[in-house]
Amino acid sequence: MSVLDDTKALLADLIAHPTVSADSNIALIEHLAHALENAGAEVEIWHDDTGAKANLFATLGPKRDGGIVLSGHSDVVPVTDQDWSSDPFEMEERDGRLYGRGTCDMKGFIAAAVAMAPRYAALNPQRPIHFAFTYDEEVGCFGAQALARTLQEKGIKPAVAIIGEPTSMRVIEGHKGCYEYTTHITGLEGHGSGPDRGVNAVEYAVRYVGKLLELKSDLRSRAPEGSRFEPPWTTINTGSLMGGVAHNVIPGKARIEWEMRPVQRSDADFVKDELHRFCTRDLIPAMQAVHPTAGIETEIIGEVDGLEPMAENEARDLVMELTGANGADLVPFGTEAGIFQGLGMSVVVCGPGSIEQAHKPDEFVAIDQLEQCLAMLERLGPKLA
Repeated sequence: MSVLDDTKALLADLIAHPTVSADSNIALIEHLAHALENAGAEVEIWHDDTGAKANLFATLGPKRDGGIVLSGHSDVVPVTDQDWSSDPFEMEERDGRLYGRGTCDMKGFIAAAVAMAPRYAALNPQRPIHFAFTYDEEVGCFGAQALARTLQEKGIKPAVAIIGEPTSMRVIEGHKGCYEYTTHITGLEGHGSGPDRGVNAVEYAVRYVGKLLELKSDLRSRAPEGSRFEPPWTTINTGSLMGGVAHNVIPGKARIEWEMRPVQRSDADFVKDELHRFCTRDLIPAMQAVHPTAGIETEIIGEVDGLEPMAENEARDLVMELTGANGADLVPFGTEAGIFQGLGMSVVVCGPGSIEQAHKPDEFVAIDQLEQCLAMLERLGPKLA
């Protein structure tokens, strides 16, 4: 069988594992581990505290620093309430495309990387080639953060990481971070006819959102000179504001779900400092003057740093050479790349399929995109010698 045939067969197996983030990915990880062990890789599986999720880290070649990581996340988004033309967890090929949940985001790259493993093993690589497959990227990059901690604890220091998110095989050297929060406002319920005897959590939530809007405007002036991001500044989005039970009841609780996409960590610090100051100086004292246990708490859902474009980037230069690209771009969506960069690696994002198909019904990856990915990975082989 050709490497493309191997990739398609493995991808069909991966799609058949419905690894929605809310569910376990263990069966899929074990399937990949078996395939990599058969190729001669040394495989380690690192479970989370629940035992229901796991990261896989495998190595071909010598156990030394300076290796190259091929990385992807194993989880997919749900298909609930989506109108699919075929079973989302049974891969279907038609019109030069492979359909199924995860074909594009991002099991196509994982299948291609693992299909190449026996070919890399046959080269007797002198530079380590690693395979890193994580859990829960779609809900906060928790698997990659755990993987990073484990690599640090074990003293494993690869030099290069290629993150195979769907970029239509464009070379991506940067993207914004993604910081997600839920702010909980606790007031004091009461009858609507006596507003001064209660603490209206919704009204304080509105004031909090007003501060977010003010900061959203302020961030425009903080855009780094020459920023290539679109838009070039850090953004804030208020996703939802929930609270209240009836017209005539002072709401005692409210919840705000919001996010920011920093172009630089200093912007995230600025936003958090300003919100803390506003709450402790203005909102909470007014709330507690009526009800001493009223308060505001912000829950961190996830804080994932972006991929910062670097003047010197071995990963970018390598993948540009492998793909024949004459430049590198930035994208607005987030990935696990910044976590790997935080470990001191040079990092690039490049993979088959378009982000336009990700998370949608009838998700697909074009076969010619897989062929381009495999061509890139095949050209990587001699670099391992």
